[in-house]
Order: sequence, then structure tokens, then C-alpha cells
Amino acid sequence: MRIPKILYFTIFWVCTGVFAQNKQLLYDFTEIPQSLLVNPGVEVDFKWYTGIPVASGISFAVGSSGVSAYDLFAADGVDFNTKVRDLLLGGMKARDVISATQQLELFNIGFRSVDSDLFYSLGVYLETDAILYWPEDYVVLAIEGNVDRLNQRFDLGDLKTRGEMMNVFHFGVNKKMNNKLTLGARAKIYSSIFDYNSTRNKGFFITRPGQNNELASTFNSDMKWRTSGINALKAASDEDNIPSTIIKRGLFGGNLGLGIDLGFTYQLNKQTVFTASLLDLGFIYHTNDVENFTLKGDITTEGVEVILPADLLNPNRDFWQELVDDIEEIVPFENNFKNYITFRPTKLYASLRYNWGEQELKGADCECGPNVSGSNRVPKYVNGVGGQLYMINRPRGPQTALTAFYQRRLGNVMAIKATYTADKFTYTNIGFGLSLQAGPINLYAMADNLLAYRNIADSRYASFQLGLNIISWGKK
Repeated sequence: MRIPKILYFTIFWVCTGVFAQNKQLLYDFTEIPQSLLVNPGVEVDFKWYTGIPVASGISFAVGSSGVSAYDLFAADGVDFNTKVRDLLLGGMKARDVISATQQLELFNIGFRSVDSDLFYSLGVYLETDAILYWPEDYVVLAIEGNVDRLNQRFDLGDLKTRGEMMNVFHFGVNKKMNNKLTLGARAKIYSSIFDYNSTRNKGFFITRPGQNNELASTFNSDMKWRTSGINALKAASDEDNIPSTIIKRGLFGGNLGLGIDLGFTYQLNKQTVFTASLLDLGFIYHTNDVENFTLKGDITTEGVEVILPADLLNPNRDFWQELVDDIEEIVPFENNFKNYITFRPTKLYASLRYNWGEQELKGADCECGPNVSGSNRVPKYVNGVGGQLYMINRPRGPQTALTAFYQRRLGNVMAIKATYTADKFTYTNIGFGLSLQAGPINLYAMADNLLAYRNIADSRYASFQLGLNIISWGKK
């Protein structure tokens, strides 16, 4: 009974409160300090910066590659049960996905070294990541049953889901190597709060005509459900003590891991720039509050077998209990407390940008604003246009998104970025990002899939990002 409860929680949590994963608006938006978190090798013109705790790096999104809430609940005269059958059974497939990634900054600062080409950044952020692939065969079996589906093989591998929450402590170094190349790296320590995963399930369930009874069912399974930190949160929930438990486990009181981010910016020529980054190349070793569940075995049964009339005259025989006992003996449901390792969902970004409309270079020793450049810096441009690639490693293979973008600088006060993105969730995702600079105060706001805001309930994806920073500009 414990696995279904966790699965239902997963579906509810991911569907009602999931967060953005592809930060295509933030990527290579060099006026915003948080762009260092998606490419540690971005070109940096800050002297120093600090994010306002809990007010910087806020993001929220919700997405599904299947149906929307409007599809199910619209007042269109179609019976709800009919919609569920047609849309969920007929429209959702095993490769449809609901996925999520969230980051909330708790602390974030950056500063330039005595060596003006070296920039350091460090901080802490809370991250939540979850994914649920639609368990197609499970849903069909649960709603329609197996009586009218003889000889149909139900794939137990359709169950693929994982989720985790952690604090990430990070320290990054950004180095301007020369006028063409900027390199960056970021080391990370992961402090896991909770984790669950069930992604390598195998097996099948099939019903055929029987020999001794009308039907014979074959159940073959090799399934695992691994968890850490779940029991601690359940105990904290019983005591109304969840916040302190999350804080304790997030401050090295849970399970620990290591990771690294890598990135670079390269000037192909004066006006053409290529960038790339590889994020969260790392793992977490789960040793604390671990509990795992397994279901492994192979059985074929034709149900209750009765020998007449002898069995009917025996009042002490419990036919159904004997059947259950036989199945549990051959296909045992067990739990253990073995340590395990999970690998982070690694992300890849890359972009190619063409700039035009060169601006006048500013002096590097002033507090000039977001377009400052020193003698070893390439010129800044008013306009930029290009494309971006995003990939994230997932249980059924990489999820990919392609983005076309346009960037524009409006003096030292404002910079904007407009995007068009095609991904698994939508092919009509138009986004817009804005960065405002008022003296040392930097405010940015970004939103994806703007066309969907006409009817949020009918959207399969919507997100926004907000942030507030204090920035000192300049090379020295």
C-alpha cells in the first residue's frame, strides 16, 4: 500500500505545482547575474553583485505534454467520464511526460578578483526536480480491466518516475582567457532532503484462455522503488514539524553528493559568438533514512481451483487466501534498507549569436552600467539574434528544446530578450524577458508561452521568473 500512496502524491504534486526547467530566456542574458548559474563561462562585466535572498532567482512553471485541465473540465456538454476515457486512455501515451525543475536562491554573491580577468561566485539554492511518464498500460488495466483484453501484454515498465528536493551549495570561477575565450566552472555539494525513484522496471501482465479455468493470468515482474528521506518527512508531518526537518536535512543532515558545471563563451569573430554549458554532472549517495521496495518473480495462475465435491465438504479451506499466499510466495513484495546512488539530470545548453549595432566603449574604472567594457573586452552591441539548444537527461532519453531569440539593449537602463521555443510541451512558446537597471539595483522579469495566458487552463505550459539584485559594474 505504501508505493501507491507515494505515486498518487507524485502525480498530484507534479501536476499542480511544477516548475520551469529550460531557462532559455535567462541563458546568455549577460546583464543578469543569474545567467552564471546556467553558464559559468558567460562573459561577465560585474565588479561585484549580490542577490536579494528569496527575492532573486524565483521561478515557477507548470507543464504537461498530454492533456490540459481545460480539455477535461471545459463546460462543452461532453460527459466527464467520456473525456477521461477518450483523452486519458486514447490521447495519453507512455512517452507523454509531466516534468519539473525548480530553483529558489537562498544566497548568491559574486565578486572580481585582484586579477581583473578572474570572477568568483558562490551561493546556495533550493532545487526540486521531478518527472512522471504517463503509466499508459497501468491506467488501461485499472479502468478497463483485462477481461476484454485477452492476449494483450501490459508492460510493467510503463512505470517510470523520480523526484528529489535538495539544497545545492556552489562555488564558481569565471576566467577571461583572452579577447576570444571565456571559461567557467562551478563545483557543487548536494544536500538531499528527499528522493524517490522507480525508473528501471521490467515485466508484464497478460491474460490468456485457461485450461482448467476460463482464464489464466501470467505476472512477470522485476520492479524497484527506492526512497530516502520520505520516512523522515512522514514522521515530521505527524508532528507538524516539516519546515525544521527540511532545513535540517538541507544543511548537510541528509544525503550528500558532488557535482560540477562547465561552460564557455567563444568569439568566432567580432560579431559572432558561440556558447555552451554542461550543468549538474554529478551524483548523490543515499545512506540516510533509506527504504527500498522490490517486487520480483514469475507466476501463471488460473485462479481458484476446486476439486468437487471433496473441497466443498471441507469447511476449513479458504480458497482465496491460499491463492494469495501462493502468489506472494512466488512473487514476493519485499523491502530493504540498502544504500544507493542517483545521478543528477544533466543539462546541456548551446547557443550561436550574431550581433550588430556596435556601441561606444565605456571606461572600465567607472560605475557605468550594464554595457561597460574594458580594454581587454570585446565591443558591446545593441542587437543580437540567434538560436539555442537545450537538452536534459531523462529516464526515457533526452528531452530537447530549440529556441530562436532576439536581444536588444536600450542604453544602460534596459535590456530585453524575446524567444520562440519548440519543445515536448508546445510548439507555440513565445517568451519575453526584461532586465531593468536603476543605479545599482537590477530587476528582471521573464515569462514563457505568452499566447497561453489568454486561457491558462487550456495551456500545457506556462512559467515566469523574477529576480532582484544589487550590482556594481566595472572591470576593477
